[in-house]
Amino acid sequence: MKMPVALVWLLAFTNILLIRGESNDAICKDRFKLDPRPHSVSILEFGAVGDGNYLNTLAFQNAIFYLKSFADKGGAQLYVPPGKWLTGSFNLTSHLTLFLEKGATILASPDQSHWDTVSSLPSYGRGKRYRSLINGDNLLDVVITGDNGTFDGQGAVWWEWFESGTLNYSRPHIIELVSSKNILISNLTFLNAPSVNIHPVYCSHVHIRKVLIETTVDSPYVLGVVPDSSDNVCIEDSTINVGHDTISLKSGWDQYGINYNRPTTNVHIRNLSLKSPTGAAISFGSEMSGGISDVTVELLTIQSSHVGVAFRTTRGRGGYIRNITISGVILSRVDTAIVADGHTGSHADDKYDRDALPVVTHVLMRNFTGEGIGLAGKFTGIGESPFTSICLWDIHLQTSSESWVCSNVSGFSDDVTPEPCQELMSSPSSCFAGGGIYGGDTAARAYYSW
Repeated sequence: MKMPVALVWLLAFTNILLIRGESNDAICKDRFKLDPRPHSVSILEFGAVGDGNYLNTLAFQNAIFYLKSFADKGGAQLYVPPGKWLTGSFNLTSHLTLFLEKGATILASPDQSHWDTVSSLPSYGRGKRYRSLINGDNLLDVVITGDNGTFDGQGAVWWEWFESGTLNYSRPHIIELVSSKNILISNLTFLNAPSVNIHPVYCSHVHIRKVLIETTVDSPYVLGVVPDSSDNVCIEDSTINVGHDTISLKSGWDQYGINYNRPTTNVHIRNLSLKSPTGAAISFGSEMSGGISDVTVELLTIQSSHVGVAFRTTRGRGGYIRNITISGVILSRVDTAIVADGHTGSHADDKYDRDALPVVTHVLMRNFTGEGIGLAGKFTGIGESPFTSICLWDIHLQTSSESWVCSNVSGFSDDVTPEPCQELMSSPSSCFAGGGIYGGDTAARAYYSW
């Protein structure tokens, strides 16, 4: 009986994977045309000095203000030549290309007085936070690219302030674009972010490709790319090595995310090399109160990481994580290959609803191989809201300790070694719903006050 069941499972899974893969693949194929802007100026024309010491904040602000006048004339490019361009925060404008030449480095000022504060994002609560280095709000058609130019967040001083508890507000990101559409970030290097490197929030049609993101191993809670309450996002062809999660999908925090009610959806992540010594190579949540759905992840190489793939939530979050497909993952020297935890993460404040139970369902993982793995998987759902339809196929991991830990979870597995727990060995029908696979402490509060 096993062969017919396995064959039906394989055929059905393959057909559905093709359908969903083609659907999400269009997100990455629909690339922006990098036609030259009809107007271009150099940051040198605004008095900037690239010696690594002169503060160029005013030069960047004046340049962007000037280029706004070209928005209805086909847009414009701001060219940054080789040099070290020290600056505080500045805002972008629509129909703009920010181009960093080879050898050009935009240095974030390590002086806290050069960073304004702004209100927290509405899906994360009340309070203040530091403005990010590069900002945009309600923008259209923005390209941030170059010939492998560099953004250096000079985050070491921020990491020290964070760990010593001396910061009054949460740390800045390198790039944060809010409520914007048609964004391309490509061919760049990001180093030493104070907190998050690239944070698109409430955005649509975001394409991130051919970026290198790196921080030192000891950088606390530094993340790579965080698609947050955003849709139609493509992340591809990149290398990310950071202290915490390399890719983290989010959608708001507790009652604030529930009320804002904007999910992260229609996301395609592919062809990445990832390393996260203290976090996860790819994570969903734990701030997912607006929902995360319809995500395709494929072709990942994950090495020297604490966790390979993580799904995180907790009571009081509400929201959902559903319709997720992850395939083609190679893991090496990873403490735990897969984690789904319903008891992780702090709360924005004490006003959250304990009865707001998150839903984690229809998660499909296939074609994983791994060596030097500590624990194959740890699945711990919530008693009143178990994780359901967790489906594993063609997963082969060389583990050194206890293989699987499961509670309050159900699903199906086939061709998986080591053999998974009984909770993941039910009928394959659990993976087919409606005819298809659908796929805190104080420091944490300061970190998540976006």
